[in-house]
Amino acid sequence: MAASPPAPAGQRRVVSAIRTTLSLARVESAMARTGAGIGVVYFVQSIPSILSQRHDSDPRWLVTSIVMLVTSLLFTVVATLVRRFVRASMLTFALVFLVVLITWPFGVTHPSAESPWLYFLITIATAMAAIGLPLVGAAGYLVLIPVAYAVIRLTDAGGGLSLFRVTLDSLYAFILGGAILIIAVVLRAAATGVDRVQATALDGYALAVRAHAMEAERVRVDAIVHDSVLTTLLYAARADTPEAQRLAANMAASAIGHLRDAALVSPDDGSTVRVSAVAVRTREAIEELEGGFDVSSSRLGTRSIPAAAAEAASSAAIQAAVNSVNHAGEGVTRTVRMTAWQGGIQIVVSDDGGGFDLRQVPAERLGVRNSIIERMANVGGRAEVVSSPGSGTTVTIRWPAGTAPLPLPVSELDHVSL
Repeated sequence: MAASPPAPAGQRRVVSAIRTTLSLARVESAMARTGAGIGVVYFVQSIPSILSQRHDSDPRWLVTSIVMLVTSLLFTVVATLVRRFVRASMLTFALVFLVVLITWPFGVTHPSAESPWLYFLITIATAMAAIGLPLVGAAGYLVLIPVAYAVIRLTDAGGGLSLFRVTLDSLYAFILGGAILIIAVVLRAAATGVDRVQATALDGYALAVRAHAMEAERVRVDAIVHDSVLTTLLYAARADTPEAQRLAANMAASAIGHLRDAALVSPDDGSTVRVSAVAVRTREAIEELEGGFDVSSSRLGTRSIPAAAAEAASSAAIQAAVNSVNHAGEGVTRTVRMTAWQGGIQIVVSDDGGGFDLRQVPAERLGVRNSIIERMANVGGRAEVVSSPGSGTTVTIRWPAGTAPLPLPVSELDHVSL
């Protein structure tokens, strides 16, 4: 197949502009990098306290704790730079800090009323949790850390501070961590709303572009019909001699060729349609039929496919459903299953009706060959019809074509595919 032409300049400008605006992915990336950067700064600021308090703790516990914290902190920095395992790195640091905080009383050899170096890292831990955990988990962590710190500081190993002093320190850590969590929640909510609006705008734009392309195609086909088909019909109506009839037959063959060429040219304007929108459109059209179809869809995701492929897949599925209603008979069980397929979509229309022998379908009957099989082939997809008299019919429509076999056994059935 020929390569698709590039998207119109207008659409490229719209997509480019949208990609530079606020989005959830950009917000998550910005928060993660900011959190990692602030974490490094806070840890560097805590180094003087670590050095001044190094004789107050067991050296083995102190070295182990610092190595674990530095390693997990570097993990967050690298993850945010390569944009992989970001949430996992944030969660790792939060869990490591929790372990170090809980084991702190067992590592202290000379308790002191001075603020320990771990206190300066509480904000880093709560910030990492706000980025790496869902809202409920982050809120739970925000409460757990200050409470654990307060309980430890009230003990002799933690310095035996007064309740008032402990409450002030813990409350300060809680308020600062809470502010970070609130900012993260607000930014995520705003970005999610922007993503939703952008997706709706892109879908609407794609539909508008598609409608314009279809209108242009309709005008082109109308011109072919007027210039070729109607002329042929008018001439055939006046063909009274064998010579005139032969000429009319030649004109008819030429007109059919023009129509076939028009069918092979699928307008490709570069627009895309979400697979979920294709499923909704197909479901609505099929449910209007009187065949009692059981229509379902699953695991479609948020992927998009070219508008031409979406139109072909939906139209082919609807045509298959119409054929079932017209030819499968009464009291037939009919199903339509729509699922994701290799980055695109698969639609399976089946019934347990009378079935047919595809090889016996007359050439002039275009419902299966042109409306289903060739229609999908023209857009880089694939349609397979499996049927035999008395065994029902299954039509599998896929885009892209792929090479996987049919999902159903075809051992003794007539099988045609393109």
